[in-house]
Amino acid sequence: MRQNKYTQQAISVLGLIEFLGLIIITIATIVAGAIEVNVMLTARNVTLADLLLMFLYLEILAMVAVYFESGKLPVQFPIFIAIVALARYLVLDLKNLDHWDMLGVATSILLLTAAVLVVRYGHVKLPSGEKE
Repeated sequence: MRQNKYTQQAISVLGLIEFLGLIIITIATIVAGAIEVNVMLTARNVTLADLLLMFLYLEILAMVAVYFESGKLPVQFPIFIAIVALARYLVLDLKNLDHWDMLGVATSILLLTAAVLVVRYGHVKLPSGEKE
């Protein structure tokens, strides 16, 4: 299918917007990580919640890097981020959650983990033919 001049221009503009969005996400993540490190240094204390938050920032940066390299976003990255975010929520609000809420969060983590396994199994056993 042949693209006309306007379609090519629209794709270029959207590509630029996508690039700028990724740059903004990268800068915001680096700034948030630096602020978190400063909070830990000021408090002279590192908690598990702090470490999980740093892992979230690293996963976001890794996701942006993969997107820059390949132009594709593997579905596992957002799932990993969701798992870490739920684990952090569980750690931070453990005292405020009743047993049903804890069970719900733990079940969500389990389902997301199963989703990663299903996606990985699908990539290995049912490859799409595209190089990753």
